[in-house]
Amino acid sequence: MCWRCNGRDDISRVMDISVDGLFIETRHSELKQGMPARLDFLVQEGRIKAEAVVRHVKRGSGLGLRFHVVADEDRQRLKALLSRLRSGQSRSEPQLFRAR
Repeated sequence: MCWRCNGRDDISRVMDISVDGLFIETRHSELKQGMPARLDFLVQEGRIKAEAVVRHVKRGSGLGLRFHVVADEDRQRLKALLSRLRSGQSRSEPQLFRAR
């Protein structure tokens, strides 16, 4: 997933995702709770863009981001992604990240 926070652009692996937010893998330790972020990821369901806020920082590991603004079209794609991921997990298929 591509994201921007605190004037920095980066690409990170999504470790966990839900309709409310996600946890990404990153080593950026200068980020703080409450900072705004822009997210952009391309998945099988289409491009999903969102504005988020840093909810928690796990130093040396990653960030928990809560979705703040998600357009209706993007929210529908997000829900479709979560549905697909959940159905794949029930069949024990390997996933790049976990859906909640």
